[in-house]
Amino acid sequence: MLKNGLSYFGIMFLSLLSHLSLLTVVFVKGNYDNIIDPMILSAAVLILDVAYFTAIRFIKQNTYTFDILLVTVLNISVIFQSCFGKVVFAGKHYIFAILALVLCQCAFRLVSDYRFIEKRKYIFYGIIGVLILSILLFTGSRSMWIDLGFITIQPSEFIKPFFVLVFATSLISLNNKHKVLCFNVVYDNWILIGVTGVIILLQWWCRDLGSLPTFAAVAGCGLLMRICYPKAKLSKKLIIGICAAAAVVIVAALKFAPGYVQQRLNVDIWADQHGDGWQQCQALIAIAEGGWFGKGPGHGRLYKVPAADTDIIFSSISEEWGMLAALLAVFMILLLIITAVINTPRSYFHTTLSVGAGAVFIAQMSLNVFGSCNLIPFTGVTLPFISQGGSSMLACGILAGFLKAGQATVFYVPPKPAMRPDAAGRRQGR
Repeated sequence: MLKNGLSYFGIMFLSLLSHLSLLTVVFVKGNYDNIIDPMILSAAVLILDVAYFTAIRFIKQNTYTFDILLVTVLNISVIFQSCFGKVVFAGKHYIFAILALVLCQCAFRLVSDYRFIEKRKYIFYGIIGVLILSILLFTGSRSMWIDLGFITIQPSEFIKPFFVLVFATSLISLNNKHKVLCFNVVYDNWILIGVTGVIILLQWWCRDLGSLPTFAAVAGCGLLMRICYPKAKLSKKLIIGICAAAAVVIVAALKFAPGYVQQRLNVDIWADQHGDGWQQCQALIAIAEGGWFGKGPGHGRLYKVPAADTDIIFSSISEEWGMLAALLAVFMILLLIITAVINTPRSYFHTTLSVGAGAVFIAQMSLNVFGSCNLIPFTGVTLPFISQGGSSMLACGILAGFLKAGQATVFYVPPKPAMRPDAAGRRQGR
């Protein structure tokens, strides 16, 4: 039985039922030329369900709730992505969804034992450095993408999970303070501040300011976890200084932001419907036309607008499936985060990992949903697990592994002490 009272097969049945319900809607209301198209989609979704439900039974853990929720979300995203404009199986998205599941399990194993991972923390600083260098050397002039011809890669997406990881792995360094002049200094704190500054400068240089709030959320949550660390005892002057510096950076960024950013912050989309406000106007119109229950899978027109399956996907789902379905997708992602944080944490390390991964997901969801609804300026950030995009999906898979590692209640069984015979020949522990 699972902790929530449902059996493994009970929660598996609920996941299958959710997919079957959506697939039934595709068959009944979908826009397709050949019945083969929804049949291929249905077969792919159900095969992945059965295969994953079978595979995770061989992974020893106390609960499978998170795994089933994750495959539920990913298959829902496959169904959504296969219906924009017309029902056609989204094979590429399906492959990356499978890879995300694999990376989730790999990341879970990697960070399960905090002692193993903390000893290798500088490897992750090095990985961040390599990713930053790859952006500067191989993406072209002030770009974030590496074009390999058959596929494009966005290295900045992979910086996010490793940025979360370095904040968690360096916690133990808070116990080692060094006297510099009249201050007690933790070297890792200053390294993290430097890494954060480099990432901010990189995003600024590459004109990808929409991702800055996500990195800022990770840094802010990481700082909060360090302040709350039981043995941290950080100087109040240091905390005030960091907060003041962050405030100055935010004010300066808003004041001296490039012209295209200032224009986006101040544009009246309805007064400029055919210019800078065109994309958001189309997104809002699509939400309104979709109503609560949508036009039907494949019956929307927003798919003709650039970034309909990535940056404004919330609007695309709302148009074809309805606002209820779009909100349900967001709720399912929130449920993944909630499942990870409501359990008793394995360790402070795993708590920090869960908080950091949750910060990435919540920040990106907020930017995507509120940007699509014109509640904030349009940022061009993907919706985790739902938006099209290989780099984003793979990075989300790694972050999901962090969440899973935080929610599993048992992570390490200490070895039994070696036995030796006593004078009477009985076995005793050392």
